[in-house]
Amino acid sequence: MPTGKLKELLESQHVDFTSIPHSEAYTAQEIAALTHVPGKEFAKTVMVKVDGRLAMAVIPASYHADLDMLRKSIGANEVRLAREEEFEKLFSDCEEGAMPPFGNLYGIEEYVDSALREDEMIAFNAGSHIELIRMSFNDFERLTNPKIARFARKDH
Repeated sequence: MPTGKLKELLESQHVDFTSIPHSEAYTAQEIAALTHVPGKEFAKTVMVKVDGRLAMAVIPASYHADLDMLRKSIGANEVRLAREEEFEKLFSDCEEGAMPPFGNLYGIEEYVDSALREDEMIAFNAGSHIELIRMSFNDFERLTNPKIARFARKDH
């Protein structure tokens, strides 16, 4: 079951989505493989600090975040990975590391790598390590209104 906040948002906006249960898994690549979702379509959330403010950087599972690229593309002075203790309380309705890429539900900025726009669908953790949500990227973008930038590099 998606987190209450997420489910309420999707249902109140009449968004067509699929909830996909899966065996317990922790890495984005693992989850994508288990659920037969292409790694480029599965979004992983990387928590960052942008000029001292907490933010989400959302990238395809088969990529890694280039924080210097992100910094340059958004005109920030400093971008670094956030430490778990800086954000764990914010996502009290989620299992550790399974927060959905909906910064707006948590009052934080969200940056989405433009590679995710290349697919019609997007999939992501639903707040737990045993379920994901799959929905259209257009609906995702409309609901989250993220800043789109290029800041991810394909893993080899």
